[in-house]
Amino acid sequence: VLPHLEVKVVDPVSGVTVPRGTQGELCTRGYSVMLGYWEDPERTAEAVDPGRWMHTGDLALMREDGYVEIAGRIKDMIIRGGENIYPREIEEFLHTHPKISDVQVVGVPDARYGESVLACVIPRDPSDAPTLDEIRAFCRDRLASYKIPGRLEVLAAFPMTVSGKVRKIELR
Repeated sequence: VLPHLEVKVVDPVSGVTVPRGTQGELCTRGYSVMLGYWEDPERTAEAVDPGRWMHTGDLALMREDGYVEIAGRIKDMIIRGGENIYPREIEEFLHTHPKISDVQVVGVPDARYGESVLACVIPRDPSDAPTLDEIRAFCRDRLASYKIPGRLEVLAAFPMTVSGKVRKIELR
């Protein structure tokens, strides 16, 4: 990473360091880490723990060789019936569908499971957009059943920020 900077990956709920190869929240500690938010002790307490570890909000995995892979953002994680679902994994898989040009996956409220998986897709051909049944069949036997989208929205474009990032909050 950087000289004099410590890095670890922790369970986002318990804060316990997870084994290499396990996804969790990326934390950093060192001279380059901020001391806190100016005159905002509540936000500081959310971001920096008593051990001076800054919780980045990034979902990451530390490989066996010590390299870190960023997998997404913790706040994007979907919790469905107690299972943690990482949208990026589903998005990467759905990008291989022949009818999908682009895809974003978000969690939406679900009365039974807390959240369900919504796939928002931009089709390659707007006149031949994939159906929910086609997407579910494509995912079957390749993704865990709880990760398979339960809802589908077909869009012409995604809402974007001025800096060019998808505004996932508007997709929910």
